[in-house]
Amino acid sequence: MAPLSPRQGEAALQVTDKETRMNIIEKSDKELEEIAFPMWDDLVLYSNKGQYGKFIRNFSYDLLLGLNEVEVGKQFAKSELTRNLSPEYDFLGFIRRGEHVTCLFRMRSKKKAGEWLGRMVLGYERGDIKIFAASIF
Repeated sequence: MAPLSPRQGEAALQVTDKETRMNIIEKSDKELEEIAFPMWDDLVLYSNKGQYGKFIRNFSYDLLLGLNEVEVGKQFAKSELTRNLSPEYDFLGFIRRGEHVTCLFRMRSKKKAGEWLGRMVLGYERGDIKIFAASIF
């Protein structure tokens, strides 16, 4: 096989980059539901159980780096809301932007009256779908 010229090498590299670069916003709603719902279910389950290590297992590397684990751990352990989320929720929809998808959920508590907005942001990191943000407010 003959070596590639610099121009051919650049073209081959660009094609490879485009092929390996995935963007979650290109997935259909059905595909996103199959990915997002189990991830959200896990967040609710492990939040209720107070299992912080399992709660953060699908977080992106950058999200993990940005967390103050001591402070988050205190909030996680002491929050009546985050320890008593109803496993039943209403899915409100997806918002696609850039290379991330925001998933929105109407949440309820088993102990507090009212409704809260659950938000989870998904995207690719090193070929895997990860959580880039998660919150209840």
